[in-house]
Amino acid sequence: MERRRLGDGLTVSAIGFGCMGMSQSYGPSTGTRDDHIALIRSAVDQGVTHFDTAEVYGPYINEALVGEALAPVRDQVVIATKFGFDIKPEGGWRGTDSSPEQIRRAVDGSLQRLGTDRIDLLYQHRVDPDVPIEDVAGTVKDLIAAGKVKHFGLSEAGPETIRRAHAVQPVAALQNEYSLWWRRPEDQVLPLLDELGIGLVPYSPLGKGFLTGAITADTEFTEGDIRGTIPRFETEAREANQALVDLLTAIAAEKDATPAQIALAWLLAQRPSIVPIPGTRKPMRLAENLAAADVTLSGADLARLRAAADEIQIVGARYPDYLERMTGL
Repeated sequence: MERRRLGDGLTVSAIGFGCMGMSQSYGPSTGTRDDHIALIRSAVDQGVTHFDTAEVYGPYINEALVGEALAPVRDQVVIATKFGFDIKPEGGWRGTDSSPEQIRRAVDGSLQRLGTDRIDLLYQHRVDPDVPIEDVAGTVKDLIAAGKVKHFGLSEAGPETIRRAHAVQPVAALQNEYSLWWRRPEDQVLPLLDELGIGLVPYSPLGKGFLTGAITADTEFTEGDIRGTIPRFETEAREANQALVDLLTAIAAEKDATPAQIALAWLLAQRPSIVPIPGTRKPMRLAENLAAADVTLSGADLARLRAAADEIQIVGARYPDYLERMTGL
């Protein structure tokens, strides 16, 4: 697979693997832990070098899963994880905590669970309003000097936060949501990343599955599936937002591709420093996602997609209020 450069000298596969869904957010998995390990290793075999996890996923169990799966190929891959939540002993989290002491504790815990001596890309998971970003960046800078971390990242951060952090410790990557149905980063964030030489790692590049075409107004979400709590996935919103899936489906038919592949190919075409991290639990979906790297969209295709998408009014908030308030956008 093609390699792409994010920032601060970090190079990864053009498409990465978001591992969160193996442990949370999308309801019970029909696969076993061994199935998930096999899928992650299959991704490596298919050229993926960039794997994304976080201490809060589970909590904790996703890091252990990723660490075990990648242990045989540790030196061939980039592992990204995140700190920044106050995780309760009984599970779940109370809010943000990016105090220097908590960052250091989180990193030590992540290193142990991942079974590694360094974290290739360490993100602040959400901006902490109670801790100056300079203190966060300075703490990560110290961890880089100590050899525990190689590159620094931010997630769901806005332009001012990014600029201030980058002045203390170069930011290699920003992990924000970005897709054809959430394009807010285009307004201010993407131009700043271009200016500072920072890569973008879009999470939910397939709109939490909606852009695949597999979710319709009739879909019923299981207990534990976060989509059942998101306004954008309410029945009326899904009916309205189907117009975007119909657009992707029409382009896909012309390209002998799938809607998901067109959505990912569109992201890849926006900038050479964009590396989406779609997640899945299914081998078939993994192969489909990775094949998007071979889909070519012409300038005319991209102009048509953008013009049509501009005319579609996406209905519904992307998060419940309590989660949206935690973003820095």
